[in-house]
This record gives sequence, C-alpha cells and structure tokens, in this order.
Amino acid sequence: MSDVKSGEAKAEARSFELALRELEGRVQKLESGDLPLDDALKLFEEGVGLVRECHERLDAADARILVLSRGPEGISETAAEGSSE
Repeated sequence: MSDVKSGEAKAEARSFELALRELEGRVQKLESGDLPLDDALKLFEEGVGLVRECHERLDAADARILVLSRGPEGISETAAEGSSE
C-alpha cells in the first residue's frame, strides 16, 4: 500500500511535461528491443501509469479551460460566437 501512496505523491509533484518526457524515455527503451522480458514488462507497466497520469492532467486542463471560457450567462463564449454567425 505504501508503494501506491508514494507513487501517487510522485505523480502529484510531477508536471505533465515531465511525465510525458518520462513516458517517451520508456517508449524508446522498449522500442530498442534489447531488454529482457521482465524489464520490458516493468517499463510497459510504468508507461501505462504515465499514460493514465497524462490523460488525467489533460482532462483536468480541459475542464479548467471549459470553466474559464464560460461567459456570464454560463454559455461557452466560443459556442456563443459560433452561433451568432
């Protein structure tokens, strides 16, 4: 259990860009094809976790953008601009 909590704490401290760089590094190592199976599986598992982390951060950013783009009437300003054409 403590490994899960420490992993979550690391994810909180890691920026999206850093997580993406770490994911790219793991992909490069996996694509080299020079890893033993156990090492490749471990890197793959870490990569899946990083993909999930990046998706969560992107979803949170998307939700934040949606909230920030709402006008005073609760309508997305970009949607309101599109409907006035």
